[in-house]
Amino acid sequence: MPGLTIAEAAETLGLSSDTLRYYEKDGLLLRPVPRSSSGHRRYDEEDVRWIVLVTRLRATGMPIRDVRRYADLVRAGDGNEPQRLELLQAHREHVLQQLAEVTSHLGAIDHKIGIYEDRLRRSRAIA
Repeated sequence: MPGLTIAEAAETLGLSSDTLRYYEKDGLLLRPVPRSSSGHRRYDEEDVRWIVLVTRLRATGMPIRDVRRYADLVRAGDGNEPQRLELLQAHREHVLQQLAEVTSHLGAIDHKIGIYEDRLRRSRAIA
């Protein structure tokens, strides 16, 4: 059976095998991961693409319950696109707020760096 073992998928995705098992157990995947005749998980390209999306949603602060809700909607198939869109748009707004806050913090850091760089330039000019 083609596909990646859990160790290979974990390495490809930069996650631990435990995280992949958790995603599966907690209903975050679109389907049960297929298994080989020996019972080992085999992740295909579609599984990996979905896990990349789940990882991105989590990395941007989407709560597990919302990721699960989104996965439930996708699993349910066509007809619930308005709910999917609403969920993703709400998350996008949250990410934009975070981005604005981090950008503001970065501006403050850059300002301080500028002060110290200027002080160092002046002290070198005097010496």
